[in-house]
Amino acid sequence: MTNSDLPNKFRSIFDTTETPRTFFAPGRINLIGEHTDYNGGHVFPASISFGTYALAQKRNDQKLRFYSLNFPSIGTIECDLADLDYNEAHDWANFPKGMIHYMKESGLQITTGMDILFYGDIPTGAGLSSSASIEMVTGVLLEGLFDLNIDRVKMIQLGQKVENDYIGVNSGIMDQFAIGKGKKGHAILLNCQTLAYNYAPIELADHVIIIINTNKQRTLAGSKYNERRVQCEQALANLQTALQIKGLGDLTKEQFEQQKHLITDETNQKRAKHAVYENLRTVEALQQLQQANLEAFGQLMNESHKSLQLDYEVTGIELDTIIQAAWDQPGVVGARMTGAGFGGCAIAIVEIDKVDSFKNNVNKIYRGKIGYEASFYTAAIGDGARELTEGVY
Repeated sequence: MTNSDLPNKFRSIFDTTETPRTFFAPGRINLIGEHTDYNGGHVFPASISFGTYALAQKRNDQKLRFYSLNFPSIGTIECDLADLDYNEAHDWANFPKGMIHYMKESGLQITTGMDILFYGDIPTGAGLSSSASIEMVTGVLLEGLFDLNIDRVKMIQLGQKVENDYIGVNSGIMDQFAIGKGKKGHAILLNCQTLAYNYAPIELADHVIIIINTNKQRTLAGSKYNERRVQCEQALANLQTALQIKGLGDLTKEQFEQQKHLITDETNQKRAKHAVYENLRTVEALQQLQQANLEAFGQLMNESHKSLQLDYEVTGIELDTIIQAAWDQPGVVGARMTGAGFGGCAIAIVEIDKVDSFKNNVNKIYRGKIGYEASFYTAAIGDGARELTEGVY
């Protein structure tokens, strides 16, 4: 489907002759800084060109009608503006419903119902944050339709509240922040505790970012994620017997190396080492990109993956196979897993004229070892959630 078809789809589905307003929120990738957010550190995400479109118009009554072109078999989902409680039967529509609920609850004047058509081109199951994209496109849609004055960070925090309290997923704020505050050609160095942030220019020149989906179901991710959090909390508690720190992200390499003997469990010491060193890599990444040093940034990506493989142990054979294959290809500046691990996605920065051979060679190696294919997507770094003017898609 081309995006220019969407207004006609809207008119057909909602039986109207009106032209709706169009809004867009991207997906996101995390370039470096994995498993640092809950350890008091930084993350380094960027918003991408794939995302969620929402076309909407106000109604004259209190009815809300939602339709997704990604789930046509579900049909139109309806509810009333006065009844925005979570409803399992409303499936995907609970994400925009939750956003409307919390924006209303925060005192914003949402006075009438709406017809809203959603369409997402984020690759399914790729871990590029489609749920946060739906939340943030709903936020900017409400802001636009009802002429609301809402601070963007406040909107981002309401999106996280939808995930945590309405849907019931204990996720951090990175996804909504990257999507809500994304900037074309830039990544964001974000302190997840203070929400202080800096933009870093990504000058790719003759390179592109390739997202590689392992197509492996991440069955272990939840339980292993919780296990890693506990291990880091135990390591932090050991260090706090001698150090005045709030999180592992407060430490320098020198402080960690001097005091790591306090961490009595060898495995916990490895987990803490990753959290400390990975956080420092994010800060160095900002500095290198500000100097347009893409090669140095690529090296930081490679070091990040090795740390996630050997110290944090969250990669697995699928991701390691893809990354080793990527490292072995000409024209690759750097590559690493991205996301929680145990499947999901990897990213690589590749010379444009080597992309076809890169995909073919990596996929051949992956299929030969794992038994099925990976999927490849070229990601441009675009702006964050916004209204699209007529004719701009």
